[in-house]
Amino acid sequence: MIARVVETASEAETLDLARAVAARLAPGAVVLLRGDLGAGKTAFVRGLADGLGVPDDQVSSPTFTLVQVYQGRLPLLHADLYRITTAEVEDLGLDEAGEAGVLAIEWAEKLARPIPGAWAILLEDLGDDRRRITIDTPPA
Repeated sequence: MIARVVETASEAETLDLARAVAARLAPGAVVLLRGDLGAGKTAFVRGLADGLGVPDDQVSSPTFTLVQVYQGRLPLLHADLYRITTAEVEDLGLDEAGEAGVLAIEWAEKLARPIPGAWAILLEDLGDDRRRITIDTPPA
């Protein structure tokens, strides 16, 4: 993995960073998002969605539906594991879900095992709208 740390000073900058990540994603890509509540995981997914051609106003946290699907240049599957247990995650079948598109998983620390070749994104709230975002990219 290649780690890059970026500090953003606004939600707009976080969205721009996510759009740049989206430009590098291919079918089958998995993006694992970690960070405390309110760290900006859903905002990052909105930026990914916009970068994939999905209007960002369609993206919301799928906390109660668990998985949302958005259509863009690549389908985006957006999963939020906050309200379920690690054992319940296995029943979602996320391993196969994103093969034709991009799979973005919030609260990825609830996965029972790592997903090989996934992008790992850690978002840290620095106060106000500032974020420290660590992006671990899979090897090329």
